[in-house]
Amino acid sequence: MSEAKALEAEKNVYRVQGFTCANCAGKFENNVKQLPGVEDAKVNFGASKIAVYGNATIEELEKAGAFENLKVTPEKSARQVSQEVKEDTKEEKVPFYKKYSTLLYSTSFLAFGYLSYFVNGEENLLTTLLFLASMLVGGLSLFKVGLQNLLRFEFDMKTLMTVAVIGGAIIGEWGEVAIVVILFAISEALERFSMDRARQSIRSLMDIAPKEALVRRNGQEIMIHVDDIAVGDIMIVKPGQKIAMDGVVVSGYSAVNQAAITGESVPVEKTVDDEVFAGTLNEEGLLEVKVTKLVEDTTISKIIHLVEEAQGERAPSQAFVDKFAKYYTPIIMIIAALVAIVPPLFFDGSWETWVYQGLAVLVVGCPCALVISTPISIVSGIGNAAKKGVLVKGGVYLEEMGALKAIAFDKTGTLTKGVPAVTDYNVLNKQMNEKELLSIITALEYRSQHPLASAIMKKAEEENITYSDVQVEDFSSITGKGIKGIVNGTTYYIGSPKLFKELLTTDFDKELEQNVTTLQNQGKTAMIIGTEKEILAVIAVADEVRESSKEIIQKLHQLGIKKTIMLTGDNKGTANAIGGQVGVSDIEAELMPQDKLDFIKQLRSEYGNVAMVGDGVNDAPALAASTVGIAMGGAGTDTALETADVALMGDDLRKLPFTVKLSRKTLNIIKANITFAIAIKFIALLLVIPGWLTLWIAILSDMGATLLVALNGLRLMRVKE
Repeated sequence: MSEAKALEAEKNVYRVQGFTCANCAGKFENNVKQLPGVEDAKVNFGASKIAVYGNATIEELEKAGAFENLKVTPEKSARQVSQEVKEDTKEEKVPFYKKYSTLLYSTSFLAFGYLSYFVNGEENLLTTLLFLASMLVGGLSLFKVGLQNLLRFEFDMKTLMTVAVIGGAIIGEWGEVAIVVILFAISEALERFSMDRARQSIRSLMDIAPKEALVRRNGQEIMIHVDDIAVGDIMIVKPGQKIAMDGVVVSGYSAVNQAAITGESVPVEKTVDDEVFAGTLNEEGLLEVKVTKLVEDTTISKIIHLVEEAQGERAPSQAFVDKFAKYYTPIIMIIAALVAIVPPLFFDGSWETWVYQGLAVLVVGCPCALVISTPISIVSGIGNAAKKGVLVKGGVYLEEMGALKAIAFDKTGTLTKGVPAVTDYNVLNKQMNEKELLSIITALEYRSQHPLASAIMKKAEEENITYSDVQVEDFSSITGKGIKGIVNGTTYYIGSPKLFKELLTTDFDKELEQNVTTLQNQGKTAMIIGTEKEILAVIAVADEVRESSKEIIQKLHQLGIKKTIMLTGDNKGTANAIGGQVGVSDIEAELMPQDKLDFIKQLRSEYGNVAMVGDGVNDAPALAASTVGIAMGGAGTDTALETADVALMGDDLRKLPFTVKLSRKTLNIIKANITFAIAIKFIALLLVIPGWLTLWIAILSDMGATLLVALNGLRLMRVKE
């Protein structure tokens, strides 16, 4: 067994409460890695979880997170999650003054301190004690962690703040230091609040599916918790109720709103043998549903799990920020030391003035805004996509979608519906009754194994033509050419033009040949119906193009996608007809799966970033070879969810332009956030040169940057289709 598999076998996932910042999450991860018995650990800051590879008790994990008073609990079952959601709701009802009591007390002491300052003066003992009380009440947890870090030579934002506060107190700047402590506490509260808002999109997904369902057992209808529902149970869903579990309809007819899963608000008709998903809304009729999956295996559970995992995947920009922050904090400490020491030593500067400037540099160097810039954008973007029916499996794919230059599409089931339909039915013998002839054709096709037979049977059903009572004798298949059978004493043939050219007694004239060629050039499969003596009709079947395909290709071209390529194993005539209809820029026909793979590799070498859109089953190699593999119809399809980097949950391409737009916006917001966070630090540092930088300007610039970056990231939750 490989090391990776060994680690996977010992993996335990825990939920973590109390993260205030991404830096703290990183520190917790490092502390857990150092525990005896732990081989590796990975914190998912976006989902507030940690995966521990190895053995560690909850007490040990909480001790590793004691610096932040972290609470660790094992990942919960559906029942515990529902309880957790209820507790969270209760927690939200805690009055504001209780929730932020520490901050309010600290601010009160500060206000009284400044009142005393104006009445009694700066040097007054009462003034100093009030400022000191404000600092201790508001910053006790900060100082504890900061001092521990300082003793261990670990440099993060809390270390910077602690050094700045101690230094400020030493030089007697009690009032400003108290303001710095309060503003830092507010900044951390804002950071926590904005991350919680972003995470709320996932929490709302958790609450989509009901936690109980009405189940029929032993002739009785009882309401039971989803954890206790077994595969095979019959679930009764009344009109207006949400469906609690994935299953198959065994009785009833209704329209079901699947927006929670697929993002499509138009209800879908459901009848016997149709699949339904947990979290969808039954709008009209009563349905009886046979449960097919346990609660942890439902589509909505998989979506929640994959979205949470996706939030933990570090995007390229986040990897850059993490690396940058690692070197950034020590560099800021060195710059602050140089600012404090160099001017007094070499340029006769005032020690008090320049030590103060050095402390202000420490405060302005606090990387809060920089560290939160990427995770909040990724969490917001992935959460918004999930609500709209698009499952993005990591920040890296969210970023790469925005940089796409070319998109390749599989034809069948992607640009087309994947279901053949009768497009033309021309009766040449006017003496024959159209419906009677269609009844004979359907009776013959019903007995064949031909893939296109279902299209003819569907047409007969639509036109209410009965065929089951038609007596067919001596039915046989003519390999590669068609079928034949005797109805009412007459032998009928259905097959390719080639078959009728061989039946020399039939009159296969030029006009008929032209008619067949025209149909084939339109991307249709033409079949001829006749007897040994005459040709009776021509019927054409084709895989219908999705109504939305042309519009989607146009939108992608408008978004600046340079190449849209259709890949298919079909013949060139059919491929050109469908490709021309939907408006793709290139068409590649008669491809084997290996050819599709080679073509994707060729596109990657030419364009760099290439997406492949397919159904996630026979297109798996091409999906894997592309920069971003996009699977259609992820709802209920495990293969699509597993093989693709992005899954469009509904069997609909309309979400593709939205995903590209969201990705680009995410990319732009991340770049803007990083640039802004670094630029504001740089501008504030320049204020050191004329000596204008003060402690409160420093912390205000940091808090302002954190707030603006967080709000900018949260804008991604509002991106519409």
